[in-house]
Amino acid sequence: MYKNMLPIGSVVRIEGAVRKLMVLGRIATTEDEDMIYDYIGTPYPEGVSASDEMFFFNRDQIEELFFIGFQDPEALAFQHDVLDELGELTVENHRIVEK
Repeated sequence: MYKNMLPIGSVVRIEGAVRKLMVLGRIATTEDEDMIYDYIGTPYPEGVSASDEMFFFNRDQIEELFFIGFQDPEALAFQHDVLDELGELTVENHRIVEK
């Protein structure tokens, strides 16, 4: 379910957006929703200057990929050992847990 996720630092444009977003997190939830998002992004090129400048989105919303983020052996191992192996997830008490 979470195979082939974009690495941190990737730059995308999502549906209906004019501005680009840089991926700064993966598999996240907000404090006020019980929904799990594939990615958290921040406006590119300026980055985060306030917490309300983070955008939660899913891979099916990505319309254009501009840049694939940095991948070293540590990031590739995390993708293989953690993200690729995740099963179905849910939100309990504002935390993401495996079902």
